[in-house]
Amino acid sequence: MNKPYIICHMMSSVDGRIDCAMTEQLKGVEDYYETLAKLDADTTVSGKRTAELEMALSGKYVSKNLEIYGKEGFSKKVDAKGYEVVVDSKGELLWEKENGDEKPLLIITSEQVTKEYLNYLDEQNISWIVCGKNTTDLVKASKILYEEFHVERMAVVGGAVINGAFLKAGLLDEVSILIGAGIDGRKGMPGVFDGFDIDQPVISLSLKDVETFKSGAVWIRYKTVE
Repeated sequence: MNKPYIICHMMSSVDGRIDCAMTEQLKGVEDYYETLAKLDADTTVSGKRTAELEMALSGKYVSKNLEIYGKEGFSKKVDAKGYEVVVDSKGELLWEKENGDEKPLLIITSEQVTKEYLNYLDEQNISWIVCGKNTTDLVKASKILYEEFHVERMAVVGGAVINGAFLKAGLLDEVSILIGAGIDGRKGMPGVFDGFDIDQPVISLSLKDVETFKSGAVWIRYKTVE
């Protein structure tokens, strides 16, 4: 399959939690971007929840015309070395206008997105990919990223639902976890992966590398096992 080499890269507590406000307090948080850079993945992918908290403008886009796009397609505004990819299936997040940043924004939605929202992205000079009848088809999206946007390596950087979706789709080549020296322990906090059925069997991995840092953080890299 034509697709980028895809790595899930996350920072977690010792008990596997990834809540951003918590990980910012962990010993080793300063090592996160160093490890990400070592992965040589210029394109990063975030889910809607993470993007809403950390990247998008406040509020939601509400279409006045509800006519859906209803087909697969893409709009490429610029050639770039890497992209800031956000999966937003229905097309609801609000964004600043792209102004030639080195790492431009690229939105992935399903065919249920409205034509009006795609016009809004066009007005903001933001690239987009539409694929998947009711929910985003990550397999097709990865193929388009590779073939049309020339993305060869990318890192999925959160959160639990989007990480789980890439894993479930069989798209991850590698899992990279930086474990900070601390414990969360709070009830209901998200783990690295989520969204599988209760009867999902364990997914096996193969250890690739382990590195320790002066902060007490441990970086573990696994290859997925086919």
